[in-house]
Amino acid sequence: MSQEPPRDFIRDIIQTDLESGKHAEIVTRFPPEPNGYLHMGHVMSICLNFGVAAETGGRTFLRYDDTNPGKEDEEFVRAIERDVRWLGFDWQSRLTHASDYFEALYDAAVLLIENGLAYVDSLSAEDIRRYRGTLTEAGTDSPYRQRSVAENLDLFRRMRAGEFADGEHVLRAKIDMASPNMNLRDPTLYRIRHIDHQRTGDDWCIYPMYDFAHTLSDAYEGITHSLCTLEFEDHRPLYDWLLDQVEPEGRPRQIEFSRLNVAYSVTSKRKLKALIDQGIVSGWDDPRMPTIAGMRRRGYPPAALRDFVQRAGVTKKDKLIEMGMLENSVREALGDGAPRRMGVLRPLKVVLTNYPAEQTETVTAMNHPNRPEMGQREVPFSRELWIERDDFMEDAPRKFFRLKPGGEVRLRSAYIIQCDEVVKDADGNVVELHCSYDESTRSGSANSDRKVKGTIHWVSASHAVDAEVRLYDRLFREANPNAVDDFTSVLNENSLETLAAKLEPALADAGDEPVQFERLGYFVKDQDSTADRAVFNRVVSLRDSWAKLEKQALG
Repeated sequence: MSQEPPRDFIRDIIQTDLESGKHAEIVTRFPPEPNGYLHMGHVMSICLNFGVAAETGGRTFLRYDDTNPGKEDEEFVRAIERDVRWLGFDWQSRLTHASDYFEALYDAAVLLIENGLAYVDSLSAEDIRRYRGTLTEAGTDSPYRQRSVAENLDLFRRMRAGEFADGEHVLRAKIDMASPNMNLRDPTLYRIRHIDHQRTGDDWCIYPMYDFAHTLSDAYEGITHSLCTLEFEDHRPLYDWLLDQVEPEGRPRQIEFSRLNVAYSVTSKRKLKALIDQGIVSGWDDPRMPTIAGMRRRGYPPAALRDFVQRAGVTKKDKLIEMGMLENSVREALGDGAPRRMGVLRPLKVVLTNYPAEQTETVTAMNHPNRPEMGQREVPFSRELWIERDDFMEDAPRKFFRLKPGGEVRLRSAYIIQCDEVVKDADGNVVELHCSYDESTRSGSANSDRKVKGTIHWVSASHAVDAEVRLYDRLFREANPNAVDDFTSVLNENSLETLAAKLEPALADAGDEPVQFERLGYFVKDQDSTADRAVFNRVVSLRDSWAKLEKQALG
């Protein structure tokens, strides 16, 4: 795992501001909208906002942007708080909501009207878009732009009182309809929504737009550095204009950084919701989803996500990061701490014909080959075993060092066996192997150092735990599904494979922490497990099988 302290252009700005005395304390905020689950892109924002404040002894607010009650839900509120805490961050007593400032925001809007800088517009939404112009043509003033201050104040107060229907009026800033920046062409500040709010109930039927509420909420909270992604760069002139006109006590500085885009995934909440609504995934926490909940359920440790965003870096340049980089961070986070166990995903029966039929013994296996302090475990061994089907090949090439007719292989922590007979069904499929074991080669015995070129894992058939194992892969076949007109047309139809596996008995009591199935990958017990049926998710394979393809796709 990367241990170097992060350095980037935002941290350089903050350090300069501290050294110059511009700020005595750094105050940041993480401002999610509770209209969905947090995803990988939010991980970067969370780590950056909480990180830069913690590194300098500052503070971070968790502030909900709850200005759109039609799309917001308490389920998402709870999920956001759970995700932020799981990542390792704590806002302590600094939990706020844009709705905390609804009265102050309303007063600020009234101030703009009184100063001739805002007006009530009665154009339809379609006409407002048409009057705004294009990127190459200036906009046109609304016929309602010259309403008097008194008329605007009266209409705005009546909007608040609930006299008008949704969409009948909006409040717009009066800036410049000819500005080359579309965000300055009299942006909407308030709209009418007769929808109960999850916190304020029916107290309000007008709600502030994001740019207005976010800017002033930053100022009210004393935010020093408002860190946001690059799509808000064109909004910064409006951010500064609002601060200039309202003149709140605080004067935050907006700084933009590039989004964290990971290959073979989408992070648009609209697209993620579509995957759920269409039944392509099971929910927001499906382990194929790039949501924090999905990655947690898959078994990704929070340290791996923090390491990944540090390696990806904070830049001004949009980038598409290889999924392999994220998976390598996961492997590194799990490698030293995940105990080893044996599991067979595609079972093939092995019968040791010279082993006593009724005999059972135990062999000793290390819980981790490089960490003796993690101890050992006893694994049952018997006449009938399960091995991985891929560990046998009837017509094996010369360099195949696993089991083949007449060949020998060592069973991990147990004996050397030789394949004597291959049993097939009526269709010619291999269904069973008859082997003999060398009693003198038990691991740890005097003859255990007899060399064979292959070692494979196994599970005692009579002691095996039956389990469902889910192998997850990338959700899309294209590295950048956002570049495709219909992102669902490039779904990976093999993103989930479900297997009936055989596991060693120790896995019956597996907890919530990932384990390594020897030679196969890292796995974690899923929440779908019951007392009668264990379910395991593959967290990540031991090697990156997509590395070459991904490098080609990303150039």
